Amino acid sequence: MNIGIFDSGIGGLSVLHHALKIIPHANFIYYADRKNVPYGEKSVFEIQTFIDEIMNFFISKKVDALVIACNTASSVATKEYRDKFPFPIIGMEPAVKKAVETYTEKQQRILVAATPITIQGNKLRQLLNRVDKYHQADLIALPKLVHFAELKQFDSLEVEEYIKTALNQYCAVDYSAIVLGCTHFNYFKPSFQRIFSKKTQFIDGNEGTIKQLLRKAPLIESYSQSVQFYFSGIPATTKELNEIKTYLSRLEEVYYL
Repeated sequence: MNIGIFDSGIGGLSVLHHALKIIPHANFIYYADRKNVPYGEKSVFEIQTFIDEIMNFFISKKVDALVIACNTASSVATKEYRDKFPFPIIGMEPAVKKAVETYTEKQQRILVAATPITIQGNKLRQLLNRVDKYHQADLIALPKLVHFAELKQFDSLEVEEYIKTALNQYCAVDYSAIVLGCTHFNYFKPSFQRIFSKKTQFIDGNEGTIKQLLRKAPLIESYSQSVQFYFSGIPATTKELNEIKTYLSRLEEVYYL
């Protein structure tokens, strides 16, 4: 089975990382659109143009299913849009439903961190209207974290100062959970943990997305597991493959935080 996974950059590696643990026998094709990252600061029209090009790439690779491992891209790729293509397409959304179901008491606050397009988009607003009955969730856009992640700048003082400054109007100890509504944000769990209460839980959409993949595209097992990496359609170089190893090692470090 050939499974495509794409993101604006290396954030979607957190989805791939989870998929590799859950699906041991599949061929994965990972596409990082590095020449156009970050998506969260582009227009909807620009992002849809990028997605069209990426879809054509995956058609040429004869994938059996595709995961849009990017909350921003998923927020502009509507169901009607996805239905145009000849394979199941699984999008992502911030795991607000899971967070609300876990923290149902009214006083338990949830912080949803994402990119500006996701925060401002109708898809997230509709989701909140549907599941956040007690208005537990607050929203915050943290676009610079995407830049920090792409630079492999995970634990610097600059990162923590950026998060602290962005959170000036929030009381960190009030939050029981942080919804990581951008796949790039998984790399920064240690920084969030130092700022928020030790009891604050991280919730992302990776597990739910892979479960949805398995529902929509029942697994046809390959003989082994393999991964191919592409950067904006070009096979990853040796240097880029070494970078990817660094990112995957980081994800393994923070996986259980």
